[in-house]
Amino acid sequence: MAPPPPPAPDATLSDVGEFGLISELVALFPQGEHVLVGPGDDAAVLRVRAGHVVVSTDLMVEGRHFRRDWATAEDVGHRAAAQNLSDLNAMGGRAHSLTVGLAAPADLPAAWAIDFARGFAAECALVGASVVGGDLTRASEVVIAVTVIGACTQAPVLRSGAVPGQLLALCGRQGWAAGGLAVLGRGFRSPRALVDAYRRPAPLYDAGRAAAEAGATAMIDISDGLLAEAGHLAADSGVAIDVRSAAFELPEPLQAVGAALGVDPLSLVLGGGDDHALLATFDPGSPPEGWVVVGEVLAPGDGGPGAVTVDGAAYEGATGWTHF
Repeated sequence: MAPPPPPAPDATLSDVGEFGLISELVALFPQGEHVLVGPGDDAAVLRVRAGHVVVSTDLMVEGRHFRRDWATAEDVGHRAAAQNLSDLNAMGGRAHSLTVGLAAPADLPAAWAIDFARGFAAECALVGASVVGGDLTRASEVVIAVTVIGACTQAPVLRSGAVPGQLLALCGRQGWAAGGLAVLGRGFRSPRALVDAYRRPAPLYDAGRAAAEAGATAMIDISDGLLAEAGHLAADSGVAIDVRSAAFELPEPLQAVGAALGVDPLSLVLGGGDDHALLATFDPGSPPEGWVVVGEVLAPGDGGPGAVTVDGAAYEGATGWTHF
């Protein structure tokens, strides 16, 4: 039987229907050798690899996590996949499978959903992961729910392993997505490098495993803000952390945005998220290539476990994104 024709360019989800859209989306997701049963049955069946199985789930809600007038559907697809793939990266693992749920208004253009799937699949391809299933339903706005499954070939790196005397190190660009969000929020589209960084983050997907192999004792993905994530590491490890402001480079695009918006560009680095850089702790002398030492782990002081300071003092600015 010949496959059904693709939807018309102006077709909506209501026009295409649930199963018509599913058939379009499934065709965009190639399956890896570890997938025994992929999309189409009640559940996927995967061949479990050696090591530890690691799983994470994230949500993206239109109007809170993204806006369709700020990013293309493919951009949103890249972002939705990246934030989940990065969570496994932060455990020292690698993703191999994802499921994605899409809730959307009936009048959403079908082309938007298909372009979203293209972007999602392209990001997954960067780590060789397969989209093995999902769900589709109706909602008043676009909501995306993603679950990612992967493996760690060594013991997973948790948030709770930092000890006093260790170094805090960063891998990946930081503050760029926050700069792009600030620009878009003011109605501008430049500097383009920052706007693009917000629209499509570029996590370093090999960095987590390299850090684990180099002896990282605690690690976290920076999705909500560097200082906020440092606070999670400190609290879970029962330590304090001091961040050194002089350790951060402030590239020209961040300085330009700071000057244009009247904000300290360092605040974008310290409080910004969505770049999905990694923050980890190491024994002195052990951070691998590509990691920059940005602070140190201390014994709890007057602030108690979980306290994070900048240059030895409490930070007065925003430390990160809050969901409620």
